Amino acid sequence: MAVNTNEGSKHMNTGDGETSYTNNSAPQKIGISKSLHVLDEAIKDMITDIGFPKCFKIADLGCSSGPNALSVISRIIEKIEHLSKENNNEYEVFLSDLHGNDFNNLFKMLPDFYEKLNINNPSTRCFVSGLPGSFYGRLFPRNSLDFVHSSYSLHWLSQ
Repeated sequence: MAVNTNEGSKHMNTGDGETSYTNNSAPQKIGISKSLHVLDEAIKDMITDIGFPKCFKIADLGCSSGPNALSVISRIIEKIEHLSKENNNEYEVFLSDLHGNDFNNLFKMLPDFYEKLNINNPSTRCFVSGLPGSFYGRLFPRNSLDFVHSSYSLHWLSQ
């Protein structure tokens, strides 16, 4: 795993160079792929519990800086769209990680992310923002999220 311990905190190597998280996150991608059935079930359960709000509020805690974060968000949105009859949903997505995360690298990936989701379709809207901070503390107001995803972040809890 490409980890940088400068600035007193641990975070993934930034950018898209040889030692970056972007180019060294294949094991995480495999783990995410193996757990997609659990993600799909959780989304079905969420829809059963809350129905289809006007705007789904989704957070990825510990999103890091590579393509895995956006692939998971894509999967969540695609699953909701598949389950939705009206397909006029809006999505507010919060990508959250530590302050040292390379959010700029994530934001550079957004045009491809939007294109893949066909976000230009006027019936589907997605608003993505970065939220630096630790999930050890409170990041969001009470009852402000519909779905929270986190993968490969629990190993940091001992730090």
